[in-house]
Amino acid sequence: MHSPVLVLKDSLKRESGTKVHHANIQASKAVADIIRTTLGPRSMLKMLLDASGGIVVTNDGNAILRELDVAHPAAKSMIELSRTQDEEVGDGTTSVIVLAGEMLHVAEEFINKNYHPTVICRAYNKALEDAVAVLDTIAMPIDANDRATVLGLVKSCIGTKFTSQFGDLLADLAIDATTTVGVDLGQGLREVDIKKYIKVEKVPGGQLEDSRVLKGVMFNKDVVAPGKMRRKIVNPRIILLDSPLEYKKGENQTNAELVKEEDWGVMLKIEEDYIENLCMQIVKFKPDLVITEKGLSDLACHYLSKAGVSAIRRLRKTDNNRIAKACGAVIVNRPDELQESDVGTGAGLFEVKKIGDEFFAFIVDCKDPKACTVLLRGASKDLLNEVERNLQDAMSVARNIIKNPKLVPGGGATELTVSATLKQKSSSIEGIEKWPYEAAAIAFEAIPRTLAQNCGVNVIRTMTALQGKV
Repeated sequence: MHSPVLVLKDSLKRESGTKVHHANIQASKAVADIIRTTLGPRSMLKMLLDASGGIVVTNDGNAILRELDVAHPAAKSMIELSRTQDEEVGDGTTSVIVLAGEMLHVAEEFINKNYHPTVICRAYNKALEDAVAVLDTIAMPIDANDRATVLGLVKSCIGTKFTSQFGDLLADLAIDATTTVGVDLGQGLREVDIKKYIKVEKVPGGQLEDSRVLKGVMFNKDVVAPGKMRRKIVNPRIILLDSPLEYKKGENQTNAELVKEEDWGVMLKIEEDYIENLCMQIVKFKPDLVITEKGLSDLACHYLSKAGVSAIRRLRKTDNNRIAKACGAVIVNRPDELQESDVGTGAGLFEVKKIGDEFFAFIVDCKDPKACTVLLRGASKDLLNEVERNLQDAMSVARNIIKNPKLVPGGGATELTVSATLKQKSSSIEGIEKWPYEAAAIAFEAIPRTLAQNCGVNVIRTMTALQGKV
């Protein structure tokens, strides 16, 4: 007989069957229980220590779960679920975890009764299809162009957040930012890329009421030579580069053999001529401001300042893309490929201002900006971080309204409607899938129940009283 072939390590432990199902459900319920108290307008904030030792104070489900260090695969899947919700929808990260935890909790009873997991999943998929159909029937169409309506919707989203105490401020910022970067694709479709084209710049100090949406962009940079270059330019002509304005350094093991003493001077002259040639190619387009993502040598700085051109170097790629969208410029890879159409003329003002201890460059008053910066002011970094998280949720909701202008009731009303409708439909389902389907309907009650508990209401007593009246 052949000796057995070892595929896995001897020390490896493999589990299977019902025991693993229960372990996965318990792990998922543990994750849901962590953030259960952060749901709704009466929710509590959680105070966490992040990996770098900083403090995070938030009731945003995704922000809390992001800081958790979990080893269990099912718990990790729950955290990924929250992250996906945050990426795709922007809000409802806590609700989705509470609902998922409850769905698994009600499934545990069927695992104990030896139901096969595929049967439970099939019933859940049926319930999902029916739930989406119910949502379509109760959804109300809204006018995305009516600012008052959209403002009310965005306010309802941040009403459960820490920043609800600041009233309309954050909702106004979110709507202004999303309408600025919205692009018409034709056929009634609009694209709103809040991740690429809206930058939130947090500057500690000042009042939160000083926050505003800039009609353009700002970034944490100063001109290369503050004494020689202009810090304020009205209607600037802007050139954006993705190439260095400095002499190329030799690659590894580059050798240069100098025979005569004059050869050294010739080498330096070649370098200077190369830089001068680059600068002259730029200067002939009469720009007021040159921004490059790469380096800019002292010699290039000299030639540009001599021509009256302000320059900024080592800018982030993302910031450069936003400037291009705001002022209508095209990012060029080589100065010799520059054309007049690449020069950005859409900006009304370039200005460098000092806020606190740092210099910030503003390119504002743009004619038709398709990118913007939200400037947030506040007392402390922790406050600003939480305001930013709430603002991201508000902007995501504003984007969703623009993309799909429909509204369903909140406060657990929608979940109760779905639950009641699914319970009615469960009587018409035949076979073994009837019971998991009904359990899925009951699981939807988790959201209103959690909301009531977080308000300090005794759920059982209230439901008993309501049933007595009925």
